Amino acid sequence: MAELRPKIVRLCKVVGGLTGMVNKIDADAPEYYCLAGILTDDEADVAIAAGLRHERTAEYLAKKTGRTLEETQKIAEHLAWIGIFRITTDPRDGKDRFFMQIFAPGIMEMMVNNKELLETHPEVGKAFEAYTRLRMANISPMLPNGYGLMRVVPVESAIRDIPGVRDYDRLSYYLNKYDTFSVSPCSCRASRRTLGDGCGHLEEDMCVQMGKGAEHYIRTGRARQISREEVYEILKRAEDNGLMHDMPNIEEAGESSAICNCCACSCFGLRVGLMYGARDVIRSNFTAEVDESKCVACGQCVENCPANALKLGQKLCSKADLTPPDYKKMSDSLWTKQDWNVDYRFNREDVLPTGTAPCKTACPAHIAVQGYLKLAAQGKYTEALELIKKENPFPAVCGRICNHRCETECTRGTVDEAVAIDEVKRFIADHDLSEKTRFVPPMVNQIGRPYTQKIAVVGAGPAGMSCAYYLAEKGYPVTVFDKNEVPGGMLTLGIPSFRLEKDVVNAEIDILREMGVEFKCGVEVGKDVTIQQLRDQGYKGFYIAIGAQKSAPIGVPGEELKGVYGGVDFLRRVNLGKKPRLGKKCAVIGGGNVAMDVCRSALRLGAKDTYIIYRRSRDEMPAAADEVAEAEKEGVQFRFLCAPAEITGQDGKVTGIKVELMELGEPDEKGRRKPVGTGKYETIAVDSVIGAIGQKVDWGSLDTGALAKTKKGTAEADDFTYQTAQPDIFVGGDVYTGPKFAIDAIAAGKEAAVSLHRFVQPGQTLTAGRDRRQYVALDKKNALIPVSGFDSDSRQVPGYNAAKAKSFGDARVTFTEEQVKKETARCLGCGATKVDPYMCIGCGLCTTKCKFDAIHLKRTRDWEAGKFETMPIKVAEQVVKKTGKIIKKSVSK
Repeated sequence: MAELRPKIVRLCKVVGGLTGMVNKIDADAPEYYCLAGILTDDEADVAIAAGLRHERTAEYLAKKTGRTLEETQKIAEHLAWIGIFRITTDPRDGKDRFFMQIFAPGIMEMMVNNKELLETHPEVGKAFEAYTRLRMANISPMLPNGYGLMRVVPVESAIRDIPGVRDYDRLSYYLNKYDTFSVSPCSCRASRRTLGDGCGHLEEDMCVQMGKGAEHYIRTGRARQISREEVYEILKRAEDNGLMHDMPNIEEAGESSAICNCCACSCFGLRVGLMYGARDVIRSNFTAEVDESKCVACGQCVENCPANALKLGQKLCSKADLTPPDYKKMSDSLWTKQDWNVDYRFNREDVLPTGTAPCKTACPAHIAVQGYLKLAAQGKYTEALELIKKENPFPAVCGRICNHRCETECTRGTVDEAVAIDEVKRFIADHDLSEKTRFVPPMVNQIGRPYTQKIAVVGAGPAGMSCAYYLAEKGYPVTVFDKNEVPGGMLTLGIPSFRLEKDVVNAEIDILREMGVEFKCGVEVGKDVTIQQLRDQGYKGFYIAIGAQKSAPIGVPGEELKGVYGGVDFLRRVNLGKKPRLGKKCAVIGGGNVAMDVCRSALRLGAKDTYIIYRRSRDEMPAAADEVAEAEKEGVQFRFLCAPAEITGQDGKVTGIKVELMELGEPDEKGRRKPVGTGKYETIAVDSVIGAIGQKVDWGSLDTGALAKTKKGTAEADDFTYQTAQPDIFVGGDVYTGPKFAIDAIAAGKEAAVSLHRFVQPGQTLTAGRDRRQYVALDKKNALIPVSGFDSDSRQVPGYNAAKAKSFGDARVTFTEEQVKKETARCLGCGATKVDPYMCIGCGLCTTKCKFDAIHLKRTRDWEAGKFETMPIKVAEQVVKKTGKIIKKSVSK
């Protein structure tokens, strides 16, 4: 092992500041390995001569080190380029001043922001992460309240109307105080990137320097100069992207050199509070408060809270105790390593253990149902559409075909009938059908311009288009390939028009086109163009969402006869305008929603006697109850407890179907009773048979590399990120899960977009800082529901257009505005956001996300820190004060 360099060791002690003299400096010390590979001994000499946090001239440094002025100036300027010194010009004499800041915040940020240095010396990024982690571990419990080396500054709009706010709490104070500004990459995120540990929040144009800090950054090429107006634009863009603000906190109150736009998942300054528990050190002077009478548990504030201080809970009273469990706090406890939250970047929670609104929980996309019902009640339909589209880009589609698990779990259903959530959504989403009223989301990303990394989506069904929508919203150039002649996948080709008219699907697809998504239909990837060829064309990531569009075989003799169709194949032909010949009598095998679509389509094509052949009883049918009821109303005949045994025929054509009569035995693994054959048979005379017993994935000749498949033919992938064994290929929808509902595919598509964004950006992980969106429903059995306080009207029923009965037009009529008002009034408003005031760090980001004026900041403290040089005394005072507090607490117990 090489011997330590004494001058570098000494410099490490100097820049360590408060704990520098006691820090162990060896070859593994981050400050040592960071500096030792970059600085010469001569440069270390000059840096040591400057001392900590003093402005020095070159003359002073030359005299102190015994060097010539010319040599010293050259060394000092190079130290400024490296990041050891800040260099500014004193207007009083026109001479340069060299200032050595503490290692962090200060030197480390400047070194990381030297792009050339970071590229050639990646150990700089490693050292920044390690230094701020190791050195703050010991000092965090001793720091006084408000004395974090970095401290949160609230969003300006959140404190604008609060009386008595100090100047130093307002970002505008600093922007009015200084005249010179610059912007550079975020040093924390740049460091994370070099370690391959990024969180998906990117570094470009995120840190703003002011005054002398900006002068140094501009002069040394670390940043570009910007105007005051541009600073405000950057701050707003940061807030739009869920980023908060904090500042170096080592000068007098009202003095600072920078504004950082931070995320909890990368910022080393916030880690002091979030990992080590020293929240009193980093928090602002404000705390969030929720007005539950206005809150609708939409979750926007929760998902954007960097401190995980906000969680969704319930507004309804309960027979159960809803008090959140208490926990240990650094402010009044002895704090050890065991108390750290080392997994804070991965273990955030969105919901209290006692649960929240069942509608949002049950929805696979976790749409803010309660929120858009409230907006609809207020007549704010565009805002309601915008809120829905944060999770679901196809509300008009889902308003017609969703299996509405939200309604199944609706708390109102325990009183009388569930709120007609889907019908309200349909009314709201019909605004998407007109170019004048549709909502097209603006591009929202950190850089304010489109990204350049091209992404290919294979499959234009709900999963693929959902992924494309959210990637386009983030500014990515996305191309969707589909082997069919029209986009939409099963939405267009697998669902009959009497349930989902094609102009509805096409209207929402047009929005994707308006967002810049390119569709290439009639192109089969793997046949017409390979994935490798797309890579060669510059595509950086791939989303395979080809669905399960191949009908499963019936598996009985006679399947080869003319007049036998697969359910999905049949629906595809019908939706393309073709008319399969069915004859007057048709048997449809299956009991799911596809079977219902098939049998109702068969009736419309002239099969007057259409039978459903199902091997279990009505109670076991997986099809939606309303779909079954509509089929019965239209004249479909149901033959329960019948299993196909053979398709009979003559001259190569179907003449009948032989079925075995069944009885129900013991429940299977899904809880449904197994059908058991009786050995008794009968034959039903039919002209055609359509099998709707399942779907399979048709991989064709798709070149998926190392992607593995299950025994059922679906793709294997990580169940959170959807990444496959072929790293640049992600999957989702039916190709991964097997046949499910559109909303499941839509939710998967959004998550895949998150993964693809992280994948195509260098140095980002797929999971760090990512919301796992694990929801828990409140206990409806214990809920105390004050029904008298809510609208007592019965559930509204949509109209029916008899003229479209048994046609391929949708006979269901959208709610009127009056019906929407009545139906939304029935919502019990189960959920609400809850604030943990100790966890809250007062950033105010939550207030920028709330559309309901339900969350605000309140001034709850008046802490201010002094200059760095006052810290030793303040630390001593804090240790004495905290010790007394702990003793008092212990005695009181």
